[in-house]
Amino acid sequence: MSAEQQNNEEVTIDLRRLFILIRKHIISILIWMIGLGLIAYGVSEYVLVPKYTASTQLLVNRKTTDANQAYTNQQADINAVTTYKDIITSNVILKGASKYLANPVTLVKKATPAKKAVYKTNDGTRTLVKKAVKAKPAVYKRESKSYSVSASELASAVSVTTTDSSQVFTLSATAETPAKAQAIANAVAKEFKEQIPKIMDVNNVTIVAEAPKGTKSYPKVKMITMVGVLAGLVISLLIIIIKDLSDTTVREDSFMTNELGLTNLGEIAHITMPKDWTFTAKTAEKRGSSRRRV
Repeated sequence: MSAEQQNNEEVTIDLRRLFILIRKHIISILIWMIGLGLIAYGVSEYVLVPKYTASTQLLVNRKTTDANQAYTNQQADINAVTTYKDIITSNVILKGASKYLANPVTLVKKATPAKKAVYKTNDGTRTLVKKAVKAKPAVYKRESKSYSVSASELASAVSVTTTDSSQVFTLSATAETPAKAQAIANAVAKEFKEQIPKIMDVNNVTIVAEAPKGTKSYPKVKMITMVGVLAGLVISLLIIIIKDLSDTTVREDSFMTNELGLTNLGEIAHITMPKDWTFTAKTAEKRGSSRRRV
């Protein structure tokens, strides 16, 4: 027998042995898989702190009426997306977003100062020309709940995704609640749109749509549960294989003759007796007397 044939035979025997072990311990393997799967599900669903992600999209589009210049501007905007990606996560933008999150209000109407009435005197008669106007305070609109988030915390919570040959890029924010993730994404996008004309002397950024409430992004319960089931399978197989390898029981005659060089003198069969059968001296005596009578 060649060495290659011998190796193939050993592999076949090992695979056969592995299949026998799996079939023999299938119940314990299933218990390990289901047990670790349930533990992984419980930890991911009830122990790990969930996180939510909200996203908003921004468009870089320079308005132009010249058809010949439109393609050139489009390519320039696509190239500018990479620069905007770096600017949007810069400290300048994040500091402004942090201040806005602490007091998320937007000016709806400016304050109106008080004005005195204007009179006109003609021939000793005083005539009202313009009525007095009372002062009116500025009107603000609260956009969301206030959140205390530092610029460094925003840096780790915000991420920007771009697509090749696209003028649109996605700004995503991750937080502990759906509302907070939404507020962070919208605050950073708003601050970026307001600051970019001052930083680059351009005004070609549009918020396509404000971020909706965040959706759960961590933990991924299904994936973690599947990892637990797979870990149960691997661990149970390792335990079974290690126990089998550490078992020194001789299973085949060929091991005694080929590996140890011993001579096989014969085999002793294993006899299984009934559980309710007991062999005593009286039983032997009865059997002997019955044989003598015959």
